Formats: sequence, structure tokens, C-alpha cells
Amino acid sequence: MATTQWTIDPYHSEVQFKVRHLVISNVTGSFGKFEGQLKADNEDFSDAQITFSADIDSINTGNEQRDQHLKSADFFDAANFPQLTFQSTSFTKTGEGEYDLTGNLTLKGITKPVTLKVEFGGIQTDFYGNVKAGFEINGKINRKEFGLTWTATTEAGGVVVSDEVRLQMNIQVAKQQEVAQSVNS
Repeated sequence: MATTQWTIDPYHSEVQFKVRHLVISNVTGSFGKFEGQLKADNEDFSDAQITFSADIDSINTGNEQRDQHLKSADFFDAANFPQLTFQSTSFTKTGEGEYDLTGNLTLKGITKPVTLKVEFGGIQTDFYGNVKAGFEINGKINRKEFGLTWTATTEAGGVVVSDEVRLQMNIQVAKQQEVAQSVNS
């Protein structure tokens, strides 16, 4: 049996989050620098092992002042915790092209289990002969569970930033190699 290794193609992938601002609209942010690997024996990825990391310093919400605040100790504390990481514990097929991805997410030094919904987009070979696979990943986390506890209220007592953060990722991975596994009798 061979294990196939895949690596995230950062030029055809995006990692975004959305959080409610003033409970009336969403602010969208993204991470510009990230990497990840996927290893699987099965062609349907049902046994995939996934690792992922993103550089906190690459956060971008389209507003430099807000980005600097998010990098500060009030939120991510990028100086002391420069990366967020994810290590899968299971990748379970739930339907045709649908999976539950469960794993340990670490933010600001706090690790918690999360489960994300994954939609498999398929496999294609690009113009250069590279084999690619695509996935859309969605989920929610509570930022305060990961030590992102900064809070403020408006003069009227409204919440400035909600606790719930929605994660949205479009990930394309490139097939790297197959590694033969020895079977011990």
C-alpha cells in the first residue's frame, strides 16, 4: 500500500474568517501566509492525515489599524504566538464528497478540538501535468475559548466583536509523491 502526500498550493488557496462587528455586519479577514500537508492511503481521502499552520503576522482585514490590534496581546499576541496550527485526528466521510474533519486547533497557546465540514471538489491534472485536489472547508469557533478575550461595548451597550468566528477555506493541494508502506507479516 502506498501513502500519497499532498501539499497546499498557496497560489490557488485562501484561508478566511468572518466575525460579526456591532452585531450588524461581518468583517472578513484572511491569512496570507500558510502551509499544510495531507497524507492519505485511500483515493477518497477517507483516511487523510492533515496538518496546517498559518502565520499570525500575515493577517489582513483590509484595515492596517485593525490588523495591528488583532496581532497585539489583546487578540492573537503574534509576538509570543506567531502561528496557529491544526493537526487532524479524523477525516470521516459523511456523504458523497462530504466529510467531517476533526482535529486539534491551537491559537494563542491554547489547543482545543474542533470539527469542520469539508466538501471535496474533485481531482484534476493542470496544464503542467500536476495532479491537484480541491476542498472547501467551513466551521465555527468561539474565539474566547482560545484566549482571544478582548471585549468592548458601544455607548448603547452593544457588543463590538462577537465571540463566534466563522472559518471559510478553499484549499487546493498538489500531489507530491507516493511512499510505499512495508507490510509486516
